[in-house]
Amino acid sequence: MKKIIYVLIVPLIVVSGLVFANRDINNDNPKKSTPRPICAAQMDAERKAWEATPAGIHFKMWEASPEGQKVLSGARKIRHHISDSTNMEGVITSLSLPPGSRLGFGVMVRINGDDYILTFFQPEESQLKQLQSLKVDDRIIIRSHAVSYAPKYAYPIVSGYYVERDSKMIFKHIPPKDGC
Repeated sequence: MKKIIYVLIVPLIVVSGLVFANRDINNDNPKKSTPRPICAAQMDAERKAWEATPAGIHFKMWEASPEGQKVLSGARKIRHHISDSTNMEGVITSLSLPPGSRLGFGVMVRINGDDYILTFFQPEESQLKQLQSLKVDDRIIIRSHAVSYAPKYAYPIVSGYYVERDSKMIFKHIPPKDGC
């Protein structure tokens, strides 16, 4: 009986030894290709290289022009509202964007005496109907996370995150469900 047990156990030990010997043991941490953060010197060098391109030269000339200075000062005026995500009161001045703009759905709004382009990123169907019900001279409350500008536009561009009229929310940006 002992011989039969030995005959069964020995092949089992040999087979398991071969399995473990052929298995790659990888105790190293998997190296993911995560981009290293760019240091300030690299960012500065890349910015200077871009400023030497024709697009960079055009942008710098626009920034120095009176039109560019007007747009930049308008963006600076609301920067503290943007960074704190506080309410801004605005008045709708036009229901259409300037000719040639490619910003999607948006309106022109006056905030603190300056005109801005107010854009809405992917409004849902029910929100789009409420946004289309806006009229010229409507007073709205706006919250935003971003203000941008470009030489193509004569106004700063405010990305609407939350908009209400008559104490009723008419638009709130809903992040995508897939996380992107």
